[in-house]
Amino acid sequence: MGVSGSGKSTIGGLLARNVCCDFLDADDFHSVENKEKMRNGVPLTDEDRFPWLETISNALTEKISGGKTVVLCCSALQFRYREILRKADPNNGSDCVKFFCLMAPIEVIEGRMKQRESDGNHFMPAALLQSQVDLLEIHEDEGIHVLDATLSPDAIVARIQASLS
Repeated sequence: MGVSGSGKSTIGGLLARNVCCDFLDADDFHSVENKEKMRNGVPLTDEDRFPWLETISNALTEKISGGKTVVLCCSALQFRYREILRKADPNNGSDCVKFFCLMAPIEVIEGRMKQRESDGNHFMPAALLQSQVDLLEIHEDEGIHVLDATLSPDAIVARIQASLS
């Protein structure tokens, strides 16, 4: 989890390859309308997010109930958004749904986003970064692992794998 540009897709994809499991990118679940809003610099509302999160949760439930291990990358910026994703856990969010938050200085993330924007590789403009930073909340009692997103992808994945062992 983390704000756009924190490295979720890169880290999630690498982790899934390392542990030989399925990978889901929450960006693939956004509606055309949501992507267009963001592309135009309009932050999503909860009314935009909740159906998207429910769809992701349903996809997770399907994978988990089928006995599969899955890595999901998703912003999941607020507790209430993560609660929707935790519903996919057959043990009521206490066992198999884990959160790792990628954090880096805003200047680093903004630089990544501007590079993606200039390359035309993503729908999320750097202009919306502050709106995501403003939404991000982590409660101490959630057990979220916070990771330094300025480390190499291999180092980040190694830390995630070590914490899961």
